[in-house]
Amino acid sequence: MQDQAPRKTPEHAPADHPALPPKRVGVLVANLGTPDGTDYRSMRRYLGEFLSDRRVIDYSPWVWQPLLQTVILSKRPFTSGAAYRTIWNEEANESPLMTITKSQTAKLRERFAGRFGDQVQVEFAMRYGNPATAATLKRMVEAGCERILFFPLYPQYAGATTATANDAFFRALMKERWQPASRTVPPYFDRPDYIAALAGSVRRAYADMAQEPDILLCSYHGLPERYLKEGDPYHCQCQKTTRLLKEALGWSDDRIATTFQSKFGPEEWLKPYTVEEVARLARAGKKRIAVMAPAFSADCIETLEEINAEIRDSFVEAGGEEFAYIPCLNDEPAHIDVLAAVIEENLAGWVG
Repeated sequence: MQDQAPRKTPEHAPADHPALPPKRVGVLVANLGTPDGTDYRSMRRYLGEFLSDRRVIDYSPWVWQPLLQTVILSKRPFTSGAAYRTIWNEEANESPLMTITKSQTAKLRERFAGRFGDQVQVEFAMRYGNPATAATLKRMVEAGCERILFFPLYPQYAGATTATANDAFFRALMKERWQPASRTVPPYFDRPDYIAALAGSVRRAYADMAQEPDILLCSYHGLPERYLKEGDPYHCQCQKTTRLLKEALGWSDDRIATTFQSKFGPEEWLKPYTVEEVARLARAGKKRIAVMAPAFSADCIETLEEINAEIRDSFVEAGGEEFAYIPCLNDEPAHIDVLAAVIEENLAGWVG
């Protein structure tokens, strides 16, 4: 938690009035979440919370919960824990997503301290796991934040990401007797500065390669196809992200494509599936490919393990030769510039 200024008794208040913190504006950035450890119990707690979210899995609880509690959560914590161990930050004893989100928050905090002094307090929370949204919000309110901007770190909007993060924030507000004024940040996938940051990361990655890839896949986290038909804009926003990136790079259509990863369950999900598309490309003669993940603001299990393991293996096994993963924007300066600009624009009228 950001360092707090000392509390003071309000001017003209009676002598027995409790001391209050100075009034502040809070910025609460949020990401998906992470288990506290890679052991079975930590993984089960995390997966149980994640997979019980009706925004993520909207099957009837009468059908889903018995299957989840008796079958999935008996086995999946072992396999997920093994996957997390391959990427775990052993020095800090935390996942890379936690390490990166902490760094993003620290850099944003430094940026806004230089801009507004103690007027703006920047914190982070996770939708699943710790630090929880409700606990973080409560501490911010107690620290004097009478206005809070909530910023889910998802460039594209989806019900299963942005909306459920907002849900957790709104539920936390319901517990506050004196609610702070609040705003939420809209998706930022089509901002020119965000697209420029993505393009810059591609150019830097390509400059370090001996030979350019035959094609770049923009691999986005998938959703059931049904969600698109029910009105979720995520698929359209992903497609537009890829198109804008292609235009920023000055590329032709055949040099870049959109795919979707992380399919779960029996339903049809958004296609093409990344794991199948990389194999198809290899068989079609595309021996060098690059993959990036523009839906993630920070590298995590889906990028560091899924793309660099399952998806890479699918490509190589189908005859592919050179596979390159281009990291997320993480805490690089251009990304912090984008996030800071989004925050400052959404704080309009609250700070000055």
